[in-house]
Amino acid sequence: MLIWFLPLFLVFLMVGLPVFFALIAAPGILLLLNGQEKDLTLLYRNVYNGMDSFPLMAIPFFMLAGELMNRGGITMRLVEFSQALMGHLRGGLAHVNILSSMLFAGLSGSAVADTSALGSMLIPAMEKQGYTRRFAAAITAASSVIGPIIPPSGIMIIYAYVMGESVAALFLAGIVPGVLVGVGLMLMVKLMADRYDFPVASKKYTWTERGQASLKAFFPLMTPVIILGGILAGVFTPTEAASVAVAYALIVGFFVLRTLKVSDLPDILGKAGLTSAVVLLLVGAAMAFKTVVSLSHAPEIMAEFVLGLSSNPLILLFLINLLLFVVGMFLDAGPAIIILGPILGPIFIDLGVDPIHFAIIMSVNLTVGLATPPMGLVLFVASSVSGERVESISRAVLPFLAVEILVIFLITYFPAISMTIPQLTGFAN
Repeated sequence: MLIWFLPLFLVFLMVGLPVFFALIAAPGILLLLNGQEKDLTLLYRNVYNGMDSFPLMAIPFFMLAGELMNRGGITMRLVEFSQALMGHLRGGLAHVNILSSMLFAGLSGSAVADTSALGSMLIPAMEKQGYTRRFAAAITAASSVIGPIIPPSGIMIIYAYVMGESVAALFLAGIVPGVLVGVGLMLMVKLMADRYDFPVASKKYTWTERGQASLKAFFPLMTPVIILGGILAGVFTPTEAASVAVAYALIVGFFVLRTLKVSDLPDILGKAGLTSAVVLLLVGAAMAFKTVVSLSHAPEIMAEFVLGLSSNPLILLFLINLLLFVVGMFLDAGPAIIILGPILGPIFIDLGVDPIHFAIIMSVNLTVGLATPPMGLVLFVASSVSGERVESISRAVLPFLAVEILVIFLITYFPAISMTIPQLTGFAN
């Protein structure tokens, strides 16, 4: 069934059917053809059951917190803070773009939100300073994948829900890989800046101005501290942390910065609700598909096939990275994790790979897929924001993708990169 599902699923996607309906229709048709009408009822019932989960409530809350902070002008304060620190360097605005993505990641955990919010500000600013529009769009798309790696992360919440792992452990394991991606992108910008003579900002901030920018960014920067600190201290669960983030965003927006108005709330709630609905529908559909897959014994068959290729975990990890990279080109990270996690996770855990380590390998790989041609979602968002063709952005993003692929292999073969912080805090063995 799994063999026939993938071609049918891809056919539905190519004719323009939304991913949610393709995930439901493909296994549904196959069950009918196999004469498994009873399982068909189970498939559709599990769409709701897949969404009916307390841990998954964290996703709409984090989406809402991100919308509140973006509308409240908090994104602009993060950009100003980044510019005060790095804007004076050659290629300074490119560095600012990356650093802003790293800071914004601690607020929203969404690559699409990052590309849209930061791109609408930084792409025109970079073009005005002398960068090409396609380069500005490419660095925005490449750096936005940091969003789902540095906590909070929507896809890590989904992975933890599907695979029964600790959300706190995954959040902690994502910190160093996310920073590593950011530093790697900055090094690439530094090499390109020297070679292509990137512009230098005319203004160098004084230490007083940097201090003022830091004070303005203080309350936004406290968001990830409150979220992670509360989870690690056992004050609240990740879902409760997400609701606390919303309350904090409301307090900061209405009473501290006074940049939000009551009239803004309907639009903010509508956007957050729409984005959350899309994600949760995909989760429900993918969980329903997972149920059907388990009935067909596909994980056991896939495990036998993979183990037949090699018994060396290092070689298998290399092959799986290639598979995940290709999957990430065509499929969004959330559905890919729900479909492939239950199939691939047990195989590598049996081979001795730590489940948290494998979760980070999978999450980072599929997240990088969001910026990978031909179907990377953030490439289309960057194209929409910048007005540049997707093909042009795809060529310009390749050097940055090479850096991100290198980071994926470092994470894969050096477990300490992702495992040290969870182990030091007692969230992993």
